[in-house]
Amino acid sequence: MKSVAVFCASSIGHDPIYAEQSVALGHFLASQGVKLVYGGGQVGLMGILANAVLQQGGQAIGVIPGFLDTKEIGHTGLTQLHVVENMHERKKLMHDLSDGFIALPGGFGTLEELFEILTWAQLGLHKKPIGILNSNGFYDKLIDFMNNMTEQGLLKKENLDMLLVSDTISDLWEKMQNYVAPSVPKWIANKSQL
Repeated sequence: MKSVAVFCASSIGHDPIYAEQSVALGHFLASQGVKLVYGGGQVGLMGILANAVLQQGGQAIGVIPGFLDTKEIGHTGLTQLHVVENMHERKKLMHDLSDGFIALPGGFGTLEELFEILTWAQLGLHKKPIGILNSNGFYDKLIDFMNNMTEQGLLKKENLDMLLVSDTISDLWEKMQNYVAPSVPKWIANKSQL
């Protein structure tokens, strides 16, 4: 992977581990020569992550809608900052610029980005790895909920397995490097489920 999109919060949260792991992930990406693609803000975990990449000599590419440029305070020190029209363009460009995706802790926006990119994978629109860095168990309840979706017959196990989860950067990265996407979109593999 030459570039990774990271979804994360525009706030820092209460647990210092969220900022610590954002810094660690930024340093890791820079050390691997992997470009960061992210939401373009300079505040919260987004800013911490981008600054960590830049401090280590890495490349950070931001994608921000014009109306958020003032709210999230677009980062002016990035390698590149793309200002787009809307959220849809933001997500599409982040997808196009990235070879994989990682979710750090975040709120509604982070979850929305994560689930949209998962849905695109489920539909066979891309075959890129998608991971959660589960800092201090932040996503444990969400993972339990998704497991329940599978147990209730509402989410196929093979689709759940597209989401890679770890609480360490090195383990998550290894899972992402070794990821093999399902070879056939679900509507071709099992038309009776439509």
